[in-house]
Amino acid sequence: MGELDGKVAIVTGAGRLRGIGRATAIALAEMGADIVPTGTGRAPDTFPPDEQEAGWRDIESTAEQVRALGRRALPLVCDVSRSEDVDRTVRTTLDELGRVDILINNAAFRRGEDRVTVDELPEEVWRRVIDIKVTGTFLMSKAVGSVLIEQGQGGRIINLSSTVGKQASARAPAYSTANFAVQGFAQVLAKWLAPHGISCNAVCPGVTDTSRMDDLGYPRGERWDQFFENVPLKRVASDDEIAGVIAFLCTPAADYITGQAISVDGGMTMG
Repeated sequence: MGELDGKVAIVTGAGRLRGIGRATAIALAEMGADIVPTGTGRAPDTFPPDEQEAGWRDIESTAEQVRALGRRALPLVCDVSRSEDVDRTVRTTLDELGRVDILINNAAFRRGEDRVTVDELPEEVWRRVIDIKVTGTFLMSKAVGSVLIEQGQGGRIINLSSTVGKQASARAPAYSTANFAVQGFAQVLAKWLAPHGISCNAVCPGVTDTSRMDDLGYPRGERWDQFFENVPLKRVASDDEIAGVIAFLCTPAADYITGQAISVDGGMTMG
């Protein structure tokens, strides 16, 4: 018996081979949960070389990995910044899988063009970062939170944030702001949902070796090594390590943890 047997989890941004979303979907499935991996339906010609070589098929491949563990999977294309997409995703989940118990808000704007100072940041990039990370988290949490209340059996919401949502970066103004926001929103959700036995926390990774970081080159080179300098453990995280913390927060062992922003960063931020 798995700790999450009978549970259904929606994981947004779960289509990348090297990604926290996919790793989280697998970690939850290993504990017994059925999984709804969502993504934006990336065009195959935009996939990184390792995904193309592996014949990766975005959320469909994540779903295949979940099914290989003996769990049900329902891959759905969803732009979390659009309320109609969100409502359709939640409705389809209920129609096909019967319930929802866990929401992982992992979707985010691609890294790269947003890594500039405030005076260099185009307004449209600012808006898109905020729309996906903040508005998307709001819309998904509103829809799923209402279902969790109606079901009356508790539940979990986890917002993926970042250590730059605790210590801002001058060269990530939109991303830093968005991650501060989703940590604050986790507290809002925690207070709203606590009377119903539903918890909400934020997980704040440091630098993690995923395809989001491929603007630094892949395979990793000298530009990547700079990230070790301020990490006491002298390495970056794997997607599985972040997923392990997220999965723990979805288990009964974490029933009394809510409203927290938990850093998983090798000691870069302490206290």
